[in-house]
Amino acid sequence: MRFNKIQVLTAMAETGMVPVFYHKDTEVAKKVLKACYEGGVRAFEFTNRGDFAQEVFGELVKFAAKECPEMIMGIGSIVDPATAALYIQLGANFVVGPLFNPEIAKVCNRRLIPYTPGCATVSEVGFAQEMGCDLIKIFPGDVTGPALVKGLKAPMPWSQLMVTGGVKPEEENLKGWFGAGVTCVGMGSNLFPADLIKSENWGGITELCRNALDIIKKIKK
Repeated sequence: MRFNKIQVLTAMAETGMVPVFYHKDTEVAKKVLKACYEGGVRAFEFTNRGDFAQEVFGELVKFAAKECPEMIMGIGSIVDPATAALYIQLGANFVVGPLFNPEIAKVCNRRLIPYTPGCATVSEVGFAQEMGCDLIKIFPGDVTGPALVKGLKAPMPWSQLMVTGGVKPEEENLKGWFGAGVTCVGMGSNLFPADLIKSENWGGITELCRNALDIIKKIKK
């Protein structure tokens, strides 16, 4: 394991953004990872979406160790403990899911790996915190909206929240989320427009990442 729990959570909080990406082609995934790294990203969530996703992830982790030494690699879309264990074995330094499964928390806690489960209610966030989850994913963000974050943080100000779904690399959108009190955001398709990937415009992806991180830095000041 290349990064410990505190390093992972610190990188997420300091940069304020975790790209969320999947591609079945390892070479494309490597190019995207490198483009994000050059744009200032330091925590990257590859999602467990397609057949043989674990093979792509294993290659990405090895690539990152050489080419992007400060990049922290995590895995997303994890719904069961066996899959979490598989990816931890392949080098995942954090595990993210669309839902909260206490059995995944046990697997991750045993290895001191951050588990960020998807929650959409205050009670779910509370249960996840009881199970040792430091950073909770508010998901789907476009359904819950910043109002949930704001409402939750009032009685539970210690909560560290990452929102995914409906986050755009635009000032107004990011202001809404960070103003409500999120620790960081997860951003998927809006950072990786299909036309940029198709035309292999890796510089365009670097630019989108850099701009998003600059906006977040400005808002957090």
